[in-house]
Amino acid sequence: MSQSGHRLVKEITKTVTLDYLLHIPEREEPLSNNEKWPVIMFLHGAGERGNDLEKIKAHGVPLIAEQDKSFPFIVISPQCPVDEFWGMHREAVMALLEHVLETEAADPQRVYLTGMSMGGYGAWDLPLFYPNTFAALAPVCGGADPSKAEELRNIPVWAFHSAKDDIVYVSESEKIVHALEALNADVKLTIYPEGDHDAWTETYDNPELYKWFLSHTL
Repeated sequence: MSQSGHRLVKEITKTVTLDYLLHIPEREEPLSNNEKWPVIMFLHGAGERGNDLEKIKAHGVPLIAEQDKSFPFIVISPQCPVDEFWGMHREAVMALLEHVLETEAADPQRVYLTGMSMGGYGAWDLPLFYPNTFAALAPVCGGADPSKAEELRNIPVWAFHSAKDDIVYVSESEKIVHALEALNADVKLTIYPEGDHDAWTETYDNPELYKWFLSHTL
């Protein structure tokens, strides 16, 4: 008999590379020994891909952190390479989060995930592969396969979309939100009646979003 069945069990390592912006809040008094900052992981849209970190500051949480040095969250904003998508970089994004949790005064019980457009899809996607990591989720102009609702039912979600979005149709958010509602999940959807593919400005300018984030811990 010339061939027989075998199984290989071998640990391998993988090198990942990801450029990112990191906001650490500025304040007059240093943190006390036990004090840690809440964390927002922000995933940008398709237009901000590349190798120029300045592009990420155009929208969303990085723009807010750029304008307000005391913005009271650690903000992690990775940059996706050109012509690639967040689903191709799950391991790198999680390695980045792990690095920041290890090296900064970051609270692992208060890590929040958000993203816009391509990043909105990424925000729905990442918890499917890394459950029990994020305390709350805020996808903007994104979507997910409603058959995945069962895997997402335990994470609080506040989704945002514009009714007249002709790039990512509002039905993309509605389908997954309705599937989660059917499971009695902690989920809500805000639809801006007049907006197009720009729901992120009103979303991230709303202080209620950050209050909502902070109302959730793992």
